[in-house]
Amino acid sequence: MKKMYDLTQRLSVHTPPWPSYMPLGIQYFKRIAGAHMGQGANGQIINTSNHVGTHMDGEIHFHASGRTIGDVPLEEWCGDGVVVDISDMVEDYSLYTPEMLESKADIRENDILIINTGYHRYSWDQPESDELRYFVKHPGPSPDFHKWALEKKFKWIGVDCGSADHPMNTILRDWHPKLFKEAEKKLGKPWEEVFPEEEFYQVMHIKLFPEGIIHAENLGGEINKLSNRRIWIGAFPWRAIELESCICRIVAFEF
Repeated sequence: MKKMYDLTQRLSVHTPPWPSYMPLGIQYFKRIAGAHMGQGANGQIINTSNHVGTHMDGEIHFHASGRTIGDVPLEEWCGDGVVVDISDMVEDYSLYTPEMLESKADIRENDILIINTGYHRYSWDQPESDELRYFVKHPGPSPDFHKWALEKKFKWIGVDCGSADHPMNTILRDWHPKLFKEAEKKLGKPWEEVFPEEEFYQVMHIKLFPEGIIHAENLGGEINKLSNRRIWIGAFPWRAIELESCICRIVAFEF
């Protein structure tokens, strides 16, 4: 092995969760000097939702009869993949298409697909940090994208923004009606004409998870170093048999 690339966002109590989810909380229950009813070692308790920082959405997050995180074999978390950089092709509320991605890189069946929209630069720990833009204005997939993902039989998909769905295909459009109007203006037509709600609402979650194609959100780290490169990729969530999703480390390996 020549080199590893960390595609994981830094995790902290300051890391914002997906809107409405519980943030990360860390508390010491004992300290080396003996404070907090213990002595001789530092020990911590962590309280968090599973959707803080870089995390993998599991099948049962949206599919009740799917597999939990711990039921997925290690082989499905790792494999050949590609990091596709479309940051020069998208902006607030943009739709990205299969054609855009395929114009940038060699994408194959059964790949792990990582999409670099460029919006990791707005994450909480970056100089351009903009929480609203990161979660509510990021680009998202076009209406035919999920069908292409099924045809390609991707192992899983990763994105460097708040959701693998377009933010206006989630509950965020109800929580931010002014921005929803802004997105429609950008699109140039009513959202319902392009994404009828009954067919496309949270389509990347609802239509793909029952088919075993899940996704990781909030990637970052060294993602810019791998623009449009094929590389071996691994995701490493907990082997926890109850989890619907899980905070995880995502790493690319150069051999």
